[in-house]
Amino acid sequence: MIDFSDKDLAKLEIYHALLLKWQKAINIVSKKTIDEAWHRHFIDSAQIVKLIPDEVKIYADLGCGGGFPGLVIAIMRPDLEVHLIESDERKCQFMRTVARECGASVNIHTTRIENVSDDVLPDFVSARALSSLVQLLEYCQPWAARNKGLELCFMKGSRADEEISQAQKTFSFEFKATQSITDSSAKILSITKLTNNC
Repeated sequence: MIDFSDKDLAKLEIYHALLLKWQKAINIVSKKTIDEAWHRHFIDSAQIVKLIPDEVKIYADLGCGGGFPGLVIAIMRPDLEVHLIESDERKCQFMRTVARECGASVNIHTTRIENVSDDVLPDFVSARALSSLVQLLEYCQPWAARNKGLELCFMKGSRADEEISQAQKTFSFEFKATQSITDSSAKILSITKLTNNC
C-alpha cells in the first residue's frame, strides 16, 4: 500500500488522534467515515505522494477541510511549500493545531478559492471530494494561464469519466487516470496543459 517512514507514521498518528478528538466537537469529516479514518482519509490522501513530481516546489490544496490530502502531503513532503485553502474557520483552526503538533510547515488560507489566485502561483494543485471537474478547472484556469507547467491532481469517484467528457466541452487538457488504492470505483485524475476553449 503506502510505504510510510517511521517519522511520517509517528506524525500521522498524532494527526489521527487529533482528528478523533476534534471530531467529537465539530464535523471535520463525515461521521460515517470516522471509524475508518485511517483508511478513508489518511491512506487515501497519502497515495497521491507518488504522483507529485520531484521538481514541484509550490503545492496548493483546494477546499481541504480537515487537511485531506494537503496536510498529509505537507507531512510526507516537507520540501514543498504547501498552501491549504479552506473557507471554514473551524477546520482551519483544526489544521493549524495539527500542523503545530506535527511540526508541519504550511500556509493556511481561510478564504474562498477564488480569492487566492493572485496570492499564490502553484506548480501542483490537488482537490479531494470537492466539486465537479468543470468547477475545479475553472478555479485553476487563472493559475494555468500564468504557469504553463501547472499540474492538477483531482481525486474523483465513480463518475470520473462522465466528468471528463463534460469538462472537455469547455476546456482543453491532457489527462491520465490512476486507479485509487482505497476505492475500486474511484480514480485520481492527473491533468496538464489546461486551456479554456472559449
